[in-house]
Amino acid sequence: MNRIALDELKQQIPLLEYLRAHDWQQAKPIGFGRLLGLCPLHADHKPSFLVDPHKNLFYCYGCRRGGDVIRFAELYHQVKFPQAVALLHQWRGLPPLLHEAAGFYRMQLHRHAEAVAYLYQRGVRTPELIEHMRIGYAPGGCLRGWLVQLGYPIQTLRQAGLVTASGYDAYTHRVVFPLEGNLYGRSLSAAAPPHRFLPGAKGGLYSWEQVRQYPEVILVEGLFDYAVLWQAGFHNVTCSMGNHLNAHQYRQLCDLPRTVYLAFDTDTNGSGQQAAQSLACRLREQGMNVRRVSLPDGHDPNSFFVENGDARQFQSLLEAALP
Repeated sequence: MNRIALDELKQQIPLLEYLRAHDWQQAKPIGFGRLLGLCPLHADHKPSFLVDPHKNLFYCYGCRRGGDVIRFAELYHQVKFPQAVALLHQWRGLPPLLHEAAGFYRMQLHRHAEAVAYLYQRGVRTPELIEHMRIGYAPGGCLRGWLVQLGYPIQTLRQAGLVTASGYDAYTHRVVFPLEGNLYGRSLSAAAPPHRFLPGAKGGLYSWEQVRQYPEVILVEGLFDYAVLWQAGFHNVTCSMGNHLNAHQYRQLCDLPRTVYLAFDTDTNGSGQQAAQSLACRLREQGMNVRRVSLPDGHDPNSFFVENGDARQFQSLLEAALP
């Protein structure tokens, strides 16, 4: 596995999230966002296991072992590096093959000015946002050769949907966003279908593990809606990739009592607002506090910001949101 794909994996799996999923009992915060608790790697009776969530690293002062989430998986499961990587892929839900593909697409992005220009046009304007969303670019014609060099059979690539039946790259001239168990490609060409997913489910709410801690959550339809809001400082935003939630996304949104702001599109056909109204009723039945954000007619959050809207104006829309 190449270095970019490994970095991608470590970014996708916060160490603290993985530790909590494996019953780590944190003791107390000790400053600068760090946590100290009992070590899950040895019989520990005095808190000696230090976690720095911002650096995504751990160190135990008792057994004197430390590292990143991959190193923890190696030690915790008592496996070698390749097995630890496979376990983390399985836990996160994105197969190793798709991580390789996503890493390859990321390498291509800044080699293609047309892709960077398209992102800028859509409001994606900071390196931090591109890194946060792990955005890549599929130029077409080169992913297959890359993956075959890494040892993946053509049939495996076809089954994953990365290569067509005739052997060509499935994603061509598309900016690519890694999702939970899938890759979303947005076409740069008006002649091609705008949206493309690999076979299988589109997954859960976007970036949900980073968002679920917030008592107030903003739900939007599209990834570019998510992008401009996150870039403007609204880090409590998530995305359903459409105006209809699947069962998994609905369960995620209802896992804790919270306020949900529905910032759906104000389409000319009214489909976005109709979906928002229907979802609001369902969420209230589950005890959620729901507010519907009234964007200007014909706008979605992306176009609102692209056409010179700003964080202060959007905050005013949130404050004016009606039940």
